[in-house]
Amino acid sequence: MKPVIYLLLLLSQLLLHSNLVVAAGNEYPGRKLYLAVPVIELDDLYNKRKSSVIVDVRSAYEFNTLRIKNALNIPLSDDDFISKMKRLREASGGNPIVVYCNGKTCLKSYKAVAKCRSNNINNVIAYDAGMMDWARKYPDESVLLGKSPINPDRLISKANFNKHLLNPKEFEAMVGGDNVIVLDVRDQFQREGISIFVKKEKRAPLDAQATVDKYIQEAKQDNRVLLIYDQAGKQVEWLMYHLEDKGLRSYYFMKGGARAYFEELRKEFVR
Repeated sequence: MKPVIYLLLLLSQLLLHSNLVVAAGNEYPGRKLYLAVPVIELDDLYNKRKSSVIVDVRSAYEFNTLRIKNALNIPLSDDDFISKMKRLREASGGNPIVVYCNGKTCLKSYKAVAKCRSNNINNVIAYDAGMMDWARKYPDESVLLGKSPINPDRLISKANFNKHLLNPKEFEAMVGGDNVIVLDVRDQFQREGISIFVKKEKRAPLDAQATVDKYIQEAKQDNRVLLIYDQAGKQVEWLMYHLEDKGLRSYYFMKGGARAYFEELRKEFVR
């Protein structure tokens, strides 16, 4: 092969590789932030699922809503995350431990791997395509609200979720109505003793499922609108599965949660 042709072929391969890296970086922003974290792709994990230990590092609420079949739940937020991962490493021998979170923009899987590596827990890999991509492609290997296989049609799209969002001002305006139940689902640490809608709202952290269910049933029976807010507008997306499963149709979430509400107040006062 002539040197010029060889050089052109080499340059084309390098350009292709560069474009693929940029595309992956745009789709998976965490890969650019955690360059040292090894990752496994969706189909590769599926093929290796029986020889790997799969760990969901999201909250217990998210895990109990939708998860990979046979996955374990060790939330990254747990104070004893490292001690649990060390015990798992010892129990699993040399098998790879694969950690995952919600999706391609979620950083918990990378953070979990980085935390393990800094504590000498080896052979831990991030599956960073996340839960939703897995559930769509492998419904037989997914669990939704305790049932498997799942129906992919029951997976909630962003468009459907967005239909139930109100910005903080719209949410606040609806709170003043008589035919509503306002639910604060933040935990005690997120709330820090601060209520937004004093004397109007009920408190039901997501891990208190029986209490949440009570207000869902009350809203359904009395034909009332359920207005729900969390800390940052992310946890309520998983609550939507429970609301739909219970047959509730009149409900709205505060876009951006309490954090967005207080940010709107701050903007008003600094004008």
